[in-house]
Amino acid sequence: MQITMDMALLTAILSIIAGVLILMIPRLLNYIVALYLILVGVAGVITYL
Repeated sequence: MQITMDMALLTAILSIIAGVLILMIPRLLNYIVALYLILVGVAGVITYL
């Protein structure tokens, strides 16, 4: 349960940072989305190991 709460907090913080960066520099949208998806995917795989 603790891992799930930590992942939810990490996801929320990454979302806020990504949103601010997208507002400041719209060209970064592709990289931010790609990085976000990779991190969420890796975090999801790690929970099953």
